[in-house]
Amino acid sequence: MTPRPLSPASLQRALLAGWRMATATRRVSLLYSLCFVLPGGLILGVLLALGWMPLLLVAGGGFMLVAPVTLAGFFGIARAAEAGAGVGLADVSAGFARAATSLWALALVCGLLLMIFVSDAAILYAYLVGGDPVGLLAMPAGVGNFALWAAASGLIVAFLLYCISAFAVPLLCERRCSLVAAVVLSVRVIFGNFPVAMLWAVLLAGLGITGALLLPLLPVFLPWLAYASRALYREVLPLLVSEVESG
Repeated sequence: MTPRPLSPASLQRALLAGWRMATATRRVSLLYSLCFVLPGGLILGVLLALGWMPLLLVAGGGFMLVAPVTLAGFFGIARAAEAGAGVGLADVSAGFARAATSLWALALVCGLLLMIFVSDAAILYAYLVGGDPVGLLAMPAGVGNFALWAAASGLIVAFLLYCISAFAVPLLCERRCSLVAAVVLSVRVIFGNFPVAMLWAVLLAGLGITGALLLPLLPVFLPWLAYASRALYREVLPLLVSEVESG
């Protein structure tokens, strides 16, 4: 597969296509998104109850590290919608069933990077902030330094994960190549279109973290970004005629 070049216009087309698909499948997409909203609400509630408000950013960033794996479910929904079939929650499980088993190996890598990020953030928090409750009206001096170093750590981990998963996950969702080939292709696309790829990463991270922190927005942002990612992947790595026919 030879990747096509990315441009800012590609991102605009992907966002528009993603919004159209999210709107067309809004009921099922909303229900699937709630699978992540409810646990997210529990995590945020626990952090606030314990007075660990600065760790909310860690929770939001951590969600973005595991979010790529959720694409398989959205791929199943989009596939059914494009086929003109009735779309239901069964299409979510069908999306995961259709994906290559090596997707779970990539999911394991995502989980490992999440553990590294969270453990580093917890150590930084204990060292710079301590165990005293933190609220909006009582911010210890170390919170600023914690936010700075946690963001730096998160950016490194997020960049590594973005490079290996941004286009590898969609390829594995459609069983188009092996895990190694998918990761190599993903890295080629990112570094071959670095400025535009980084702009896409910023858009994904900004909207994704906002949705994770403001949970009522997540059922809107998550399907939109998932379908937009699918549209962008299809533009950069379009299906071959044989792949469309085998379908």
